[in-house]
Amino acid sequence: MKYLHTMIRVGDLDRSIDFYVNVLGFRELRRKDYPDGKFTLAFLQAPGDDGDDAPMLELTYNWGVAHYDLGNGYGHVAYRVTSIDAIGRALEKAGLGFSWGPGSTPDGRKRMAFIDDPDGYKIELIESMAD
Repeated sequence: MKYLHTMIRVGDLDRSIDFYVNVLGFRELRRKDYPDGKFTLAFLQAPGDDGDDAPMLELTYNWGVAHYDLGNGYGHVAYRVTSIDAIGRALEKAGLGFSWGPGSTPDGRKRMAFIDDPDGYKIELIESMAD
């Protein structure tokens, strides 16, 4: 079994891609419109994940749907980063900020912070060097 991707529904595809690419440094790998189904899929890859076999983030835009209720069951997606401070500077440059932190992980061994993407999805950042 191999982890492939996480799919989230977004209300404005260009706004979401701008956030993930220009603020967090993701790469857009591909985007495709499906006119019969009235949706667009975009696949992004986080910095440090390379190749077609690496995990991806799938953004799904259902044409004409600008907002989703996230509910209370969804938690967050987490990414290992080498510098929370660097992401903080990128957020500030974009007029954004952390929704929590930076602070320590519950075990106190690493730094962590949370941000919200443009649709309100929670993203946990855990600062550590590559394994």
